[in-house]
Amino acid sequence: MISLEFLLTSLVVVLVPGTGVVYTVSTGLLQGRRASVWASVGCTAGIVPHLAATILGLAAVMHTSALAFQVLKYAGVAYLFYVAWATWRDKSALTVKEGAARVPAGKLVLTAFLMNILNPKLTIFFLAFLPQFVDPGAGQPLVQLLVLSGIFMAMTFAVFVVYGFLAHAFRRYVVESRTVQDVLRCGFAAAFAGLGAKLAISER
Repeated sequence: MISLEFLLTSLVVVLVPGTGVVYTVSTGLLQGRRASVWASVGCTAGIVPHLAATILGLAAVMHTSALAFQVLKYAGVAYLFYVAWATWRDKSALTVKEGAARVPAGKLVLTAFLMNILNPKLTIFFLAFLPQFVDPGAGQPLVQLLVLSGIFMAMTFAVFVVYGFLAHAFRRYVVESRTVQDVLRCGFAAAFAGLGAKLAISER
């Protein structure tokens, strides 16, 4: 069940930059280490509904229902574009200054949670990925699925925290340069918009 192949594949999947990585890195860079941990918590929590959908078989319905998939997909697209727009226009919120007002932990967690819960690709991924590592001969497939899911979520949290901490390590260079701040603000906005566009044009 818990094989080296599963661990390596999961690590690769978690390391690949996506909405969660972009948000965690931006949070760590602009808000600090503690904030990046909260962002990681939100991103990890956002996986739970997708796991539940997979376990309950709802993912299969989404996979076969074009309408269900499209509705959730475009909800995610709309949210990513909203985050991109808010990031681009709110210069004060994304200006890195020592002693600047912090975003509440609850808001960080909720934003990260929504980013992942509105990603239908995550549900389809778990439908196709996790069952491959369930051993039918070992019995208790539900328990196996929950264990594998727990390992994947723990790995996600750990990797995202590392991403956030690494981003915070470069914080001093950002604080000292307004130009860098502006470039980052536009860069993060473009990244969110690009991810939204990619999701919008993606197929199953």
